[in-house]
Amino acid sequence: MGLKLKPLRTGDLYAVIMIFENEGDKLPMHNHTEDDLHITIVTRGKLRIYGPEIGSADYEASDVIDFNAGEPHEFMALEDDTRLVNIVKKHLDLVKWGP
Repeated sequence: MGLKLKPLRTGDLYAVIMIFENEGDKLPMHNHTEDDLHITIVTRGKLRIYGPEIGSADYEASDVIDFNAGEPHEFMALEDDTRLVNIVKKHLDLVKWGP
């Protein structure tokens, strides 16, 4: 499997950069709680996300996927060098928009 994980923490923000080196590389089926739930941003390439409750859909660079707790899902790269960033949502409430 050619999947590389690079944890990123800056202040209260926690994220993981994922690099799928080869088409067909997978992150196996997994699930999240409210404490480790994430938003996924595809930053390069194409990705298929599948889950028994959410079905299957393909995404490409600049797409954002917002997961709910308790939704099992897996990722599969549809192109070499597909990259994404998972940002843990629990810390997002610290961001304030506007004046």
